[in-house]
Amino acid sequence: MRLVESLKHGQEKIESMNAGLRLKVEATLRELPNRLNRTLTDMRNISLPWGQLLFWQTPPETHETIDPLIAQRQVMVRLQQQFTTTEDVGDWYTLNQKSIDRFASVTGDMQWIHTDPQRAATESPFKSTVAHGFLTLSLIPMLTDSVDPKHNPYPEAKMVVNTGLEQVRFLSPVKPGMRIRANSRIIDIREMKRSIELVREVTIEIENSKRVACIAQLVMRLYF
Repeated sequence: MRLVESLKHGQEKIESMNAGLRLKVEATLRELPNRLNRTLTDMRNISLPWGQLLFWQTPPETHETIDPLIAQRQVMVRLQQQFTTTEDVGDWYTLNQKSIDRFASVTGDMQWIHTDPQRAATESPFKSTVAHGFLTLSLIPMLTDSVDPKHNPYPEAKMVVNTGLEQVRFLSPVKPGMRIRANSRIIDIREMKRSIELVREVTIEIENSKRVACIAQLVMRLYF
């Protein structure tokens, strides 16, 4: 008798548990559409596109890439059009004694004609200190960039490198306080494998002077 009652009690307990479980499952199923809607809404609010969200290995295209050979050809055509017609003139720059002294300290060229204003005033034929010729030459990148510092003239190129100088002449001294500027033009274009070599003639002018400070032929390489 006790065994029968125990089995009956156990069956009732199981049925009670099943009923509770059934209620939980039914409640979950009823709530499922709402949960799904909330999840979809949250996913739509994410700034990443669906394709990127679901397939991380396929990043979205950010820009159209240009074949290096096509980019090189485009630049070559543009440079050929500018070959005889374009001349860039930069802004005026004042070269002072402080810049001369700094250049002397960095290079170790402390010759008195550059660094001793008192002695230069009495012993130098220029009656003043003068800038190193190589200081004038080293200012070419800054002076030529002053044409338009925010504009890259060769956006198609991956890299632009100064590769050397073909000819340099220092024709007139630059004294402290003088203003100079760069006047440059392309004088040669050489198309090479995956690159273009330019020869740009740069003339450093002195304000209010018929003579120029320096003429240099700068060799540049554009890589694609």
